[in-house]
Amino acid sequence: MSKVVNQAEQQLREALTQAAGRAVAADELPAEPMPAFTVEIPGDRAHGDLAANAAMVSARAFRQPPRKIAETLLRHLELSGTYLERAEVAGPGFLNFFLSPAYYAAVVADILEQGEDYGRSDFGQGKRVMVEFVSANPTGPMHMGNARGGVLGDALSSVLERAGYDVWREFYVNDAGNQIEKFGVSLEARYLQLHLGEEAVEFPEDAYHGDDIKEHAAAFSALYGDKYVRASSEERRKALVDYALPLNIEKMHRDMEKYRIVYDEWFHESTLHQSGQVADTIRLLTERGLTYEKEGALWYKASEYGGEKDEVLIRANGHPTYFAADIAYHRNKFARGFDTCIDVWGADHHGHVARMKGAMDAVGLKGDHLQVVLIQLVRLMRDGEVVRMSKRSGKAIQLADLLDEVPVDAARFFFNLREAGTRMDFDLDLAIEQSASNPVYYVQYAHARICSIFKALAADGVVSRPCSGEELRLLAEPEEKELIRHLATYTGEIVAAAKAYDPARITRYCMELATLFHKFYNACRVKGTEEPLMQARLALCSATRLTLRNALSLLKIDAPEAM
Repeated sequence: MSKVVNQAEQQLREALTQAAGRAVAADELPAEPMPAFTVEIPGDRAHGDLAANAAMVSARAFRQPPRKIAETLLRHLELSGTYLERAEVAGPGFLNFFLSPAYYAAVVADILEQGEDYGRSDFGQGKRVMVEFVSANPTGPMHMGNARGGVLGDALSSVLERAGYDVWREFYVNDAGNQIEKFGVSLEARYLQLHLGEEAVEFPEDAYHGDDIKEHAAAFSALYGDKYVRASSEERRKALVDYALPLNIEKMHRDMEKYRIVYDEWFHESTLHQSGQVADTIRLLTERGLTYEKEGALWYKASEYGGEKDEVLIRANGHPTYFAADIAYHRNKFARGFDTCIDVWGADHHGHVARMKGAMDAVGLKGDHLQVVLIQLVRLMRDGEVVRMSKRSGKAIQLADLLDEVPVDAARFFFNLREAGTRMDFDLDLAIEQSASNPVYYVQYAHARICSIFKALAADGVVSRPCSGEELRLLAEPEEKELIRHLATYTGEIVAAAKAYDPARITRYCMELATLFHKFYNACRVKGTEEPLMQARLALCSATRLTLRNALSLLKIDAPEAM
């Protein structure tokens, strides 16, 4: 929030503490320290701008009814020189405070002074945080779950950055293990079918059946012909994987960049195996007495560390499991010096959360320093019906298909409209609609509308100028005060979003800000008023435009000057 909000709250606390001291000196309250109390924003603004429960929590210490304590404090309250205009007692003993015109003026001035830095704070104190998100299987195209996870992970990273954390974005590339083996088997079968016929080569039931496999096999065949038909299966699969896998990963890079997501690192699982980190992790668990052998496999005692059951680390065939590599990967994360590691996973990974947190404890790290955000499913809707196929390709809709159909601004805004843990319907028709019904259009239009105000006035020779505090105190209409109050909460919303790992708060903040600006614009004339008031309202427009632009930039969404 604006520093002015913090100043006002501090002034309120000091005023109440001093009032209690004066009441004690007057022998109206016993000589006891006032207990800690909370200051909050009332749900109903008719009850004031700020409320304190000081009297309620002091009843035992002062041995008086809360209402009587509140009335005593009110008699001794001194508000001169503060951002508080007056106070009143409500209900059983709440103290409600009303902010002065000086407060509203100071908020606008503070926002304009901070400019692009408005919204930043030192809440995170520079602590290092890794956010790992998307990490889609590189054996096939990215789907809608990846699309939502990408937006939420990236927006969460930006929220944490603005809140004062040192953030690292990472994509974990699963380029080893069972899925790569299956990828090779799938490519091999399609390649052989091209040269030997579909009847001669049976396609494995559990292989990858996507058209992308056929396309890779055809392209490989165009390059190498039947060269690998007579090769050993091992050689053939390796050649096919070595050809196709980099292409898939390269496409992931392109899709993410088109989605305005740039990672600090694409971390490859294969490096964990090559460097011996997987083997070292298994050895560590064994040394700690947390493994045992059964049916030719090596098991980890996950049930001793929060897991529902024990887990296999090394299969009977001697190959490490995905889980073993995942433990090694998270050890690697913390070894790089991150204070907190945040994983953004699909909801189907729910059972994996406790397992992985427990595994961190098992290897001597702190499981509670690993945080997991679970993302629920997305349904694509068109004409009120669920959509599963792309109109362009006739295939299952992929991230790339979505970005061909829906503007990136809309995709990023829509996927961040709901908390990660709630299911969502993505309305394809609404996402491309240019009307106030489209939330991203509605917000962007508010920004463009403000820009148009300045352009229209400039055409008439009117230019905004810095306002004095006295001029800004002219912003006294209910719609002006309501807008300023919302502007003042922006930094606080970012901190709250960082605490809750919920970047959707910022999207909702933008929508409310746009609504309040439109209310102000419809109720308060800018052009045609007396010059001091006009300039004050232009300053408020500037503060609103700046805050909108800052919030949209956090979400990596454009703030257009005209629409």
